[in-house]
Amino acid sequence: MKNSNFTSSFKFAFEGIIHAGMRERNFQFHLFAATVVIISGVFSRLSTIEWILLILCISGMLCLELVNSALERVVDLASPEIHVLAKQAKDMSAAAVLVFACASAIIGVLIFIPKWMEIFN
Repeated sequence: MKNSNFTSSFKFAFEGIIHAGMRERNFQFHLFAATVVIISGVFSRLSTIEWILLILCISGMLCLELVNSALERVVDLASPEIHVLAKQAKDMSAAAVLVFACASAIIGVLIFIPKWMEIFN
């Protein structure tokens, strides 16, 4: 019985990823960006530590986008009418995504620019 609940939790998690992948525009964008970064990483011959940093950035970005989407739905469910606190909660959740996206972009630049400079020089 417990094993069934354990495997069910994976099923539900994958359903959440599939739902976001099919219906969430921002999540789709981040999946596309992750694909571009991974392909660029392969061609740039990244070190293990550089891959670790990129994987942390990519997974963190996708996780934050999923949490942001979930929070938006919960807020909409709890407060169907427009409310200042509901707006603030949604705005702050979106801000968390933006902050992490900016940090990830800076990390990407710090990793890729030196690699590309080596390749093209």
